Parts: sequence; C-alpha cells; structure tokens
Amino acid sequence: MGLQAPSQRAENSPVVWNGQPVGPVGRWTQALVQFFQIEAASGILLLFCTVVSLALANSPWSSAFADFWQTYLGVTVAGFELKKPLLLWINDGLMTIFFFVVGLEIKRELVAGELRDARKAALPVAAALGGMIAPALVYLAWQQGQAGERGWGIPMATDIAFVVGFLALLGNRVPAGLKIVLLSLAIVDDIGSILVIALFYSSGISSQALGVAALGLAATIVLRYAGMRSVGVYVVVGAAIWLAVLKSGVHPTVAGVLLGLLTPAYAWLPDQTFLNVANDALARLRGEKGELEEEDRLRLIATLRMASREAVSPLERLETALHPWVAYFIMPLFALANAGVPLQLGALSDPVALAVASGLVLGKPLGIVLCSWLAVQAGLARLPAGMNWKVLLGGGFLAGIGFTMSLFIAGLALEGSLLAAGKIGTLLGSVISAMVGVSLLYVVLPGQSADKAEEIESALVAQGRVSSP
Repeated sequence: MGLQAPSQRAENSPVVWNGQPVGPVGRWTQALVQFFQIEAASGILLLFCTVVSLALANSPWSSAFADFWQTYLGVTVAGFELKKPLLLWINDGLMTIFFFVVGLEIKRELVAGELRDARKAALPVAAALGGMIAPALVYLAWQQGQAGERGWGIPMATDIAFVVGFLALLGNRVPAGLKIVLLSLAIVDDIGSILVIALFYSSGISSQALGVAALGLAATIVLRYAGMRSVGVYVVVGAAIWLAVLKSGVHPTVAGVLLGLLTPAYAWLPDQTFLNVANDALARLRGEKGELEEEDRLRLIATLRMASREAVSPLERLETALHPWVAYFIMPLFALANAGVPLQLGALSDPVALAVASGLVLGKPLGIVLCSWLAVQAGLARLPAGMNWKVLLGGGFLAGIGFTMSLFIAGLALEGSLLAAGKIGTLLGSVISAMVGVSLLYVVLPGQSADKAEEIESALVAQGRVSSP
C-alpha cells in the first residue's frame, strides 16, 4: 500500500502512508507516542549512569574520577582561545543541545499540544506553577538567610524521563490523561526553570555580547523567512549565538531554548502539494506517461526526495533526529559527570540536603494538588477522564523526581560542600518521590484487563490522541 490519491480519500481525512496518518494530527500524535517511548528507555539509562557515577565517586578511584572531568579541552583560532574543563563542555555545550530540544518540545506543545488550548492548558499550567512555587518556599523555609539560600531553584524542576520511566512500570493502569498532564506540566516546568536560570543564575552581564546574540537571532529569523533550507548555515549561526551568550554572562543553554522556539513548526510543502508531486512523479517512474531517460528518472527521484523532506516541518525533523541523541547520550553523560558525590551518613542530615529533599518530596505534590484544586474550583480547568485527586497526588509525587534539571541548577547555584549537599538532597528527594509516587498510584489505580486496555486504546486512536499500532 502506498500513498492514496486524492480521489481515493475523503477531502478532510489525513494523508495515509502504509495505513498510518501522516497529516498534521497523525504526525503530532505519532511524535507524542515516540516521545514517551524514548523517555521511558532514557530513564533506565539515566538510572544506570547515576549508579555508576555514585559507585565511582565512592570508590578507591574517586580522585581520578573527579580529576577526569576537570581535564581541560579547547580550541585556538587566530589568537582566539576557548578552553574549558570537560565538565563545563558537557554542562555549557552539550546541555545546550538538550535545551534546544526542550525549546522544540515547548514549541510543539504550544502549536499542537495541550498548551495550545487555554482550557486544556489551564490544569497543567496551574499544576506546574504550584509545583515550582511550593518547593521553592519549602526550601527557603529551611535556608532563608543561610549559606545555601541561593539554591532555592533546585527543587523546582521535574525530570520527565524518570517520570515516564516509572509510569511505564504501572503499565495499563495509568490513564492517558495523567500522562498528558504530567508531560504538559513538565514542559511548563521547563519554561519556568529556563526563566529562573536566565534571571537569577546569570551574572556579569555584557550588553555588547547580548547585542551580538540578538543580531544572531535576528539573522536566524531573516534566513527563515528568506527560505534558507540548509541546516549547516543555521548550525554556524547558532554556534555564533551560543558563543555570544556564553560571553554575555547569561547561561549559554538559554541560546538553545531560543533557537528551538524559533524553529518553524509547519512544513514548507503542504500535504496536498506533496500528494500531487508524489503521484505525478510515481506515475512517470512507472512509465504511465511515456518512457523516461536515465537523467529524467534521477531528476524525478531527487524531486521525490526533496518533496518528502519539505513535507515535514523543521521542528519535527530536528526533534526526531536529536531527541534520541539527547535521551541516550547527552543526558546519561550529564548524569555520569554530575551525579557522583561522596555518600556519607552525616551528609543526609545536612540542612541544604534536607531543604532540597523536602522541596521535592513535600513541596511538589502539595503545590501541584493545591493549585490544580484552586483552578478546578474556579472553573478554569477540569480533571481529565480517568483521573481523580488521589491519582493527581500520585502524579504530583512522581513530579518530585527532579534529577537532571535539579542537578543542573545546583551546579549554577552552589559550590563546594553546599553543592555536594544539594546533589545529595536531589538524589534523596528523587528516590523518595519515586517510591511514594509509584506506590500510591499502584494502590489508587485499578488494574485493567487486556480487553479493557484494548478498548481504551481504541478510543484514544478514534480521538486522534495516539496512533494505531
């Protein structure tokens, strides 16, 4: 089965390829399904790298392990030198790609996800705001006026990879509504974390460097509207923007987010045009319009290749290409480099560690449930089908798994022994949150038979929320 000709399908039905919808709805829902699958596997790999990092940091090779990440690497071009420890190349460089993908995910949610509709977005937005404000307040209740006060942003974050991984343990028990709410909540949470990094964890701002970065972003917009298709050109401009932001005093990962948000979310070639081009080219290749010369055949194949590429939005192409690299390489490498911290029994009672853990374990679920309840009572939002307040509470505990973003913010906010305590608090709070969240959801979510699961899956496919297997 190939592409259906326009006369073979209803006017408003999606384009279908091998039984799969490839129109706007099909592509976005397929991207969502793929996102959950990749994040679930990434959570397992993250956990493995965390355990390895902790084991090495508490082994006889701990000094060599720590020194390895301080190895200096750099480039020198015509007198310009950029040298950083390996740890900072990961945290400032590779993590910019992570934040670029975050920017793409935010753009996708704003264009075609839950955040597009104000009514649907109200619940995850309210939950996310509560899930950011309450943990920060709980942390400050411990640390205001103390040495670790600057770390209030650490417990604000949610690590969606671990959350999805633990949800996968519960299988068909988990309602689709909870997954969507937690994903949307994590996206809003990421927006909040990015703003916190830009506004509160940047220092020594250089207006000149920011001006260069602004010119780079303006050039990106001009190239986009001029129809520039070359990825290489955008990579060069993006690298210049990253360098300018790095020199500006604003954390360079912010550049990744901005570039992600500027990425076009719609294909340059509409579906109907793609169909027309593809059907004409296929007819010519079959010889239905006369014999072809070899040169004409190659030109038609090149046309099909170009059309298939331009029928998919740059956002989809980039997210599909980069998401696996982020999930299976960058995030695990970040965990390996940052999660290693000496574990001592006394460190668990450090005030900073307790403040972070309390923010994640208590502040997250409290803030999420309270603000969600207020939004529902005000008539701004409603709980999705299959969810009640106990289910949302369980999801709120899972959202207390901070990890990647929490460790990242800890590295910006704290130093020395305070940083070590912040990392321990993140690990402790994330572990407790995961255990409580999974246990609570296991108790409050009813088990589902295979028939019931298939019935729900069929209903979701009919609604266009997930793709058919």
